[in-house]
Amino acid sequence: MKVNVGVFFGGVSVEHEVSVISALQAINAMDQDQYEPIPIYISKNKNWYTGEALLDIENYKNVDDLLKQCERIIITTNEQGRPVINRHTTGMFGKKFITNIDVAFPVIHGTYGEDGILQGFFELNSIPYVGCDVFSSAVGMDKVMMKQILRDSGVPILDYHWFYSTKWLNDQDALVEKIEQELNYPVIVKPANLGSSVGISKATNREELEEAVELAMEFATKIVVEKMVTNLKEVNCSVLGDYEEAESSVCEEVLSSTDILTYQDKYQSGGGNSKGGGASKGMESTNRKIPADMSDEMTSQVQQLAKDTFQILGCAGVSRIDFLIDQNSDAVYVNEINTIPGSLSFYLWEPTGKSFQQLTSDMIQIALKRQRERESLTFSVDSNLFALHSGGAKGGGTKSKLGSNS
Repeated sequence: MKVNVGVFFGGVSVEHEVSVISALQAINAMDQDQYEPIPIYISKNKNWYTGEALLDIENYKNVDDLLKQCERIIITTNEQGRPVINRHTTGMFGKKFITNIDVAFPVIHGTYGEDGILQGFFELNSIPYVGCDVFSSAVGMDKVMMKQILRDSGVPILDYHWFYSTKWLNDQDALVEKIEQELNYPVIVKPANLGSSVGISKATNREELEEAVELAMEFATKIVVEKMVTNLKEVNCSVLGDYEEAESSVCEEVLSSTDILTYQDKYQSGGGNSKGGGASKGMESTNRKIPADMSDEMTSQVQQLAKDTFQILGCAGVSRIDFLIDQNSDAVYVNEINTIPGSLSFYLWEPTGKSFQQLTSDMIQIALKRQRERESLTFSVDSNLFALHSGGAKGGGTKSKLGSNS
């Protein structure tokens, strides 16, 4: 009997389109003999849909027409506590139930999907799910929290300063002076909780710093400013596993057209046609060298740091850890972790002999293993606290005053 895999994608973040590409890649890669992938698309206005039409990327050129061919749905649990997909509305004699879900496979990049919110929904509905749990998803998405945990664990990161947008609006001059004294120029300015290089820019002087912060504030209320590596090599490494066992992929060197790897570099650098271009190939289309041009010693260092980062943050499934290498000193810094990476980083696993099909299967099996572990834990205690007290809401006295006229 096949395992029903609900593949969740789309969402309301700025990475909506990238999510669609990554999800369809994952669906096409799944072993159809073992798994029954069910597309579950979350529109930009937060409605949920399923249907065969969602499987064709060409249909997304006109989303309104696409959704007319799909079924709007809700996900809930049945009387047996199993997660099921129901129609959002039905006629008087309509059938609500569509199918059940055995495991969820979220492929939503960015806010409301990669940040723990969707994972919390799965937890509340007892749905086993692929990837990081609520905590590791939230920490991986928040660059400030991630940096603090990694720094305290001895993982090398760049010097940085962070603040909320209200602090910038109320005390801009003091913040600028602090940044200039502690970091000096050039610096990189980022929204604290976005991926895909959205809202990121560099600053080489005060005027550019102010412009960069204003840009970042369009996307987030929490801003990170970090020291910029000028003679930079950007290297990525993927990790697959969980807190017990994890393995690192080959490393890639990402080639940027500017000082910062941009959204266009990541997703639109491979051409423009639908069969082979970056617009439909996601992170696979990024200009890169695989394996990265590094010594064996540095490669091993990056792979170990990738594994350390993954397990320190309590990750599961597959993640991609991005590194910054200062070519003047050969110093290696962890830049960030992507807990639901573009294209699920399958292109970093194929050189190791692990196909995309095997990668998706491994991710699903890790999710089911975690669910088995959780089912053995105690989350509630059998007790009737209300039977122990009869003294009303405050617990005093011997008689309940509920319903009393006094």
